[in-house]
Amino acid sequence: MNILTCEGVSKVYGSGDNRVTALAGIDLEIERGEFVAVTGASGSGKSTLLHILGSVDKPTGGRATVEGTDLAGLNQTQAAIFRRRKVGLVYQFYNLIPTLTVRKNILMPLTLDKKKPDEAYFEEVVKTLGISERLEALPNQLSGGQQQRVAIARSLIYRPALLLADEPTGNLDQKNSGEIMDMLKLSNRNMKQTIVLITHDEKIALEADRIITIEDGRIVGDERRR
Repeated sequence: MNILTCEGVSKVYGSGDNRVTALAGIDLEIERGEFVAVTGASGSGKSTLLHILGSVDKPTGGRATVEGTDLAGLNQTQAAIFRRRKVGLVYQFYNLIPTLTVRKNILMPLTLDKKKPDEAYFEEVVKTLGISERLEALPNQLSGGQQQRVAIARSLIYRPALLLADEPTGNLDQKNSGEIMDMLKLSNRNMKQTIVLITHDEKIALEADRIITIEDGRIVGDERRR
């Protein structure tokens, strides 16, 4: 069952001599539970695609849907709510709130909706990510790898339809990078979490079950590895 569909998705910035085509007709289907890496050189369009899939940006043409929702049809408020409830976003920089504890950072999406957490699921997430002992710590008391684990936990707490990770290991050393990839694979395997990972690192891409290669705004490769 497809959870994400792109039909002829394009994105153009500027006009006239300043016109830049970031995406040039992307057709893509991703099934529920897949772990997909999107790779390509800097400027290939992979981050633009992620922003459209996360409802952060809108396509110039074509249609992108997540669980049947047409992302281009959402207004700014609807898009913000959709991201919070349906799309987990993990970036290279952790974007944690420095004055809040680890627990409160993780629960922030639920807090914004005035929802009580499922404590059993919360415990499963923090245990899986190895941060059960740091729940009362502040972000500046954590290592970079621990902060990224907190960011991943926050992205999972709403049980999103889709987790989008944009170079999540780009700010980490080799050891922490490996651990973060292990955590993502574990959430994919144990929680059946659908993941789309953006990376320029071939070694990181090889950890995924499927590798999509983008070049000049077009998909030029789609390899299923498992």
